[in-house]
Amino acid sequence: MALDKTYKLVPGTTIFDSEQSAKGYHLNQFCMSLMTAENRASYLADERAYLDAWPLREEQKQALLDRDLNAAMREGGNIYFLAKWGATLGLSFQQMAGSMTGMAEQEYRDMMVGGGRPVEGNRIDRAVLEAARAAASHDPAAPAEHAVITGAVFTSHVPAIGAALDHGRTAEPYWQPVFEGYEYSRAWERENTPDVIFLVYNDHASAFDQSVIPTFVLGTGASYPVADEGYGPRPVPGIEGDPDLAAHIAHSLIRDDFDLTLVNEMAVDHGLTVPLSLMFGDDVEKWPCKVIPFHVNVVQYPVPSGARCFRLGQALRKAVESYDRPVRVQVWGTGGMSHQLQGPRAGLINREWDNAFLDRLVEDPAGLAGIPHLEYVEEAGSEGIELVMWLIARGAMSDVDGSGEVEVKHRFYHVPASNTAVGHLILENHPRVGEPAVKE
Repeated sequence: MALDKTYKLVPGTTIFDSEQSAKGYHLNQFCMSLMTAENRASYLADERAYLDAWPLREEQKQALLDRDLNAAMREGGNIYFLAKWGATLGLSFQQMAGSMTGMAEQEYRDMMVGGGRPVEGNRIDRAVLEAARAAASHDPAAPAEHAVITGAVFTSHVPAIGAALDHGRTAEPYWQPVFEGYEYSRAWERENTPDVIFLVYNDHASAFDQSVIPTFVLGTGASYPVADEGYGPRPVPGIEGDPDLAAHIAHSLIRDDFDLTLVNEMAVDHGLTVPLSLMFGDDVEKWPCKVIPFHVNVVQYPVPSGARCFRLGQALRKAVESYDRPVRVQVWGTGGMSHQLQGPRAGLINREWDNAFLDRLVEDPAGLAGIPHLEYVEEAGSEGIELVMWLIARGAMSDVDGSGEVEVKHRFYHVPASNTAVGHLILENHPRVGEPAVKE
């Protein structure tokens, strides 16, 4: 059973339950809207009208109208958010807590003054506790029916490629060799379209600025709009996410000690949309599969090491293969190859180093993961550090732990494309039947 399905400790407690957290997203955001005096006044003037302006389920609205905190919790509400709703109604926290326990405010206050509710007689049900402990053991064995990683795609995400696509310039002599290099890839994707792409990319100061600099961002939302990077949003479809699989991955990776920032709302820029256009073409009304965005900070130092990214990829495969639904997943690593966009070395390209990187990515990924930051900067330019993101996708392949093999389906390299060397690789993942999902 998937971790996020078993890790429910007590009814009404959602802090350990990612499924409930996703369920209550809009409810909790409604509560946050009440943090301004203007919105509080609008809500109190006509509660029903204010609630109807939000994409809430009727059960969520009714719980709030009935002042039923327990029902609101069952509908995904989190007490720290709901407290703001209670404050808007003029309720003290003791009144809210008392209402959830069936006690009057004074009765609840007297209980707390007397030392609080004792743990004896209020312990978690034994069966529920054992199920939670079993989930906490994080058994790496895959369920009988589970998600699989079918392959990895590695590609540059040059913004000018998106512009060439959007303005019909793909047949021009300068651009034609680039797009010819992806003709096989588009045919391969048509025959091997996954259910979900876990797409590793870096935001380019579109969704994140210097006020917040997260190292790893997992997109857990249902959809993501295309960012305006200064020239208007690219004329491509928005992204449909997979909140359930993303929540499962979040549980698994965080419990494997990878600190993630979970984001339900963000715009996605060329780092994500250009790879999709290259692999699926520029004439699509809707992307043919769901996409889970995974942003890696390679813009503001300090940035994660290649070794850290490689280990994250290994943990990602364990997370995917413990998901109890028969979902086909591809992992894409994007960015690079060699390029420098700043300073006296702007325009730097290193063909020899790039191709050696591609060789080692196939043949010696563990050794490649040990390359220090300074080598990327020295040999591949200051922005060549984006290549550490490819190691997440490579670490997710089954040959890394000996439980399967990979097959090189396509390899392509070209310079220049605007300011960047373009590299591209497709690996099919072939786990051996009967092998454990992850070897300890």
